[in-house]
Amino acid sequence: MRFADRRHAGVSLGVAVAELGPADPVVYALPRGGVPVGFEVAHALDCLLDVLVVRKIGVPYQPELAMGAIAEGGIVIRNSDVISGAMVDEDDFAAVVERETRELEHRVAAYRGGAPPISPEGHTAIVVDDGLATGSTALAAMLVLERRGAAAIWLAVPVAPRGRLGNLEKKADRLVVLSRPHSFGAVGVWYRDFTQTSDSEVRALLAESRLA
Repeated sequence: MRFADRRHAGVSLGVAVAELGPADPVVYALPRGGVPVGFEVAHALDCLLDVLVVRKIGVPYQPELAMGAIAEGGIVIRNSDVISGAMVDEDDFAAVVERETRELEHRVAAYRGGAPPISPEGHTAIVVDDGLATGSTALAAMLVLERRGAAAIWLAVPVAPRGRLGNLEKKADRLVVLSRPHSFGAVGVWYRDFTQTSDSEVRALLAESRLA
């Protein structure tokens, strides 16, 4: 299954999630690409939308390869297999974490403009992204929501690789994936339009959601 763009994927995902009837949902989209998807899911559920800022920790000489992730609240996830395979030492890992933490703090301020995050306490917190590759960022997001007292944590994405979601399936109370191809490649392969989502688009969608 290929999607026209993130909004199109979000409409389809929203229908699938709504059919499952989550109790008192709040959608937490992973910026930037997860926000257009999450906007449509929140619209389908008629619920609040927030961002949950997570940053991939990339291998220093191959930034697209995730060796972990960080999230709001000081969450740090390590992918030990990637770290050892890429021969990344502790100093190099710590340096990337420090750099990405500064960027995370900048983006939190940019997206929320000083507003507090929406509390997941007592709600079904639904983590939404435009797709999963390693799953490190989604796992970090779920740990944040667990610490903040979510009653249940769902993970919903349009596309993810088949057979590589074991840790996420164990962590999530429910996993909703529209397409699980055997031969995955990259998330962008499954979209006809995978144009990068801008910070201004993220802010606009959040503002529109708050007015809905």
